[in-house]
Amino acid sequence: MPRLHLEFPEHLFCFSTLLTVRVTDINGGRHLGNDSMISMLSEARARFLYEYGIREHEAIEVGTIVTDLATTYKAEARAHDRLLFEVGATDFNNYGGDIVFRVSRPRDQTLVAMAKYGFVFFNYQRGQVVPMPDEFRQRFPHAAAAG
Repeated sequence: MPRLHLEFPEHLFCFSTLLTVRVTDINGGRHLGNDSMISMLSEARARFLYEYGIREHEAIEVGTIVTDLATTYKAEARAHDRLLFEVGATDFNNYGGDIVFRVSRPRDQTLVAMAKYGFVFFNYQRGQVVPMPDEFRQRFPHAAAAG
């Protein structure tokens, strides 16, 4: 079975934020655990959306839900490493799209991971997927559907 390969065009990365690996993020192998990386990706995603005026915590009826997550690890990260999370959006469709990540260690320019979150808009009161709001789509004009 082929290995997962994630690669994204440079122009997609329109936001960046730094996060520090906590001691509690370290697993038995003495490096950043997968569960903690997912939490860090979620924090970077929330900061990205907030920067673009999307206040997920204020959504009453409609919000986003994650449909899939793919991560490829390129190098280990250890306690106290500062990681740069570069974030962007792509592949929008009628109901959602992808948020993409490049995670690196600026200290030595090491690529640590690449990741992609698939998402859709969801009406929590009705319990169903709904079309992407126009105001969301308009905040990311570069995120048109691929191909």
